Amino acid sequence: MHTLELNLKHSPLPLMVQKETLEAAQADYQKVLEALKGGNTVVLELTCDQVTDKHLSLLVSEIAAVQLYEKSGTTSASGRPPGFFSLVGEEAQ
Repeated sequence: MHTLELNLKHSPLPLMVQKETLEAAQADYQKVLEALKGGNTVVLELTCDQVTDKHLSLLVSEIAAVQLYEKSGTTSASGRPPGFFSLVGEEAQ
């Protein structure tokens, strides 16, 4: 399963869609890139192969980043790949 993850401006949570094949995932990735580069598309629509009733419609101007990755055995229990995290200690009083 291939995951296309979209990070939005002013939102800490990413939007994700899964695709069965690498070709389908790359096609959607290219669709997002073309929308970002072209500026003609205002609303981008994506669908998910894993959850067939899942449809995303988002404003292209709100996309901050996009990444494509394959779900593998190295992912965590949540299905997300390992990434950055922050540990905040308690302040000394």
